Amino acid sequence: MEGTRGTMAVDWEERIDVQRLRRERFERALERLRNSDLESMLLIDDPNVRYVTGLAMTGGSGADHYTLLTTDGDVVHWDTADHASNQRYNCPWLNDIRYACPGLGNVPRASGSASARQWLTDKMAETVHDAMAEYGVADDPMGIDVPNSGLVSSFEDRGVTVDTEAASEAMLDARKTKTRDEIECLRQVASICEAGFQAIVENARPGRRESEVWGDAVRELWRHGVMVQGGYLTSGPNTWPKHQANTTDRAIRPGDLVYADFYNIGYLGYRSCYYRTFSMGEPTDAQKDAYELARDDLYDVLERIEPGATTDEICEGFPDMEGEHADWYDADEHWQLTTNHWAHGLGLQLYEPPLIWRGVSPDHPIEIQEGMTMAVETQRPADRQGVRVEEMVVVRENGVEILSQWPVEEITRIDHL
Repeated sequence: MEGTRGTMAVDWEERIDVQRLRRERFERALERLRNSDLESMLLIDDPNVRYVTGLAMTGGSGADHYTLLTTDGDVVHWDTADHASNQRYNCPWLNDIRYACPGLGNVPRASGSASARQWLTDKMAETVHDAMAEYGVADDPMGIDVPNSGLVSSFEDRGVTVDTEAASEAMLDARKTKTRDEIECLRQVASICEAGFQAIVENARPGRRESEVWGDAVRELWRHGVMVQGGYLTSGPNTWPKHQANTTDRAIRPGDLVYADFYNIGYLGYRSCYYRTFSMGEPTDAQKDAYELARDDLYDVLERIEPGATTDEICEGFPDMEGEHADWYDADEHWQLTTNHWAHGLGLQLYEPPLIWRGVSPDHPIEIQEGMTMAVETQRPADRQGVRVEEMVVVRENGVEILSQWPVEEITRIDHL
């Protein structure tokens, strides 16, 4: 499938196979569970729930959906009344869907009552413990991926031995390399982001506000059927230092740099992180030089990434403290410069293993594996403005395959009259 294909279902060519996607993810999670000392895992974190069940978790609601996975491959899923009812109708691959009691997050907080919070937490633990007893794992160790102390205590009061680390480690290990369909989801979301970049080229001009141009891009993204849960566009002095991840009402002017950050754009849940910078008219020499430096930084790192390489070696391709312009930030160490130059894993979350960063990698290296997917990002200043460049890649046998395809050799010029 090495090439983006349509997003609709057809019978005349192979595209993303969602049944295979669900099956292979489930098999990986089950294998990691069986290789642990656990007999079951309670998954509350949205990406973990989706990885095992295939259910589209939108996030932020606070433990009103959670899933139990046992070593026998049994899956019990709890969700809100409307969601659970729809899932029973629409998700035949799940055969045990129950109504959730939200013991964490928004509902307990909104109750305004300590006794209500305790009751909700206990009821959530009770619903899970009842299912564990039905499936024969109530007397065995259970892992939980969101180690809330109150919830853990409620399980322990019922005699359950709770491990607060093993489930998260098992799921991270399952998710750190991607299946063929997961890779194609990331390729697909990259191609949709490119439709958003094209909308910027067609709609950005002097006098239009950042918010207007960003609205045009977001409209195009939604038209392609993705979930837009992040991203922003900035211009001129808002591009350096990087603005507060907000698109403003600033009017774009001739000579501006315009920077678009398509992050957390999701196709079948798989998240993008994809930057490009544009110049309003002919870029200045300083803008060209900054862009060339940022691009070279980026590709220096990309050339170092291959199976078996370690993150401490690779991060040396990123700028040192001088290249980070640490004096401007009044920074003394790399950890103070989070997000300026790094590579981070992509998948059902924006940040998954691996992380390649001078802030942690020299002292805490991990090994790169074939099938890892990541975004690699760099930035450079240019006369009180700045450029940022980023590529989305998958690690292959001998290096990386670049999933993103918007031209990167030179800054994209937007002409205007």
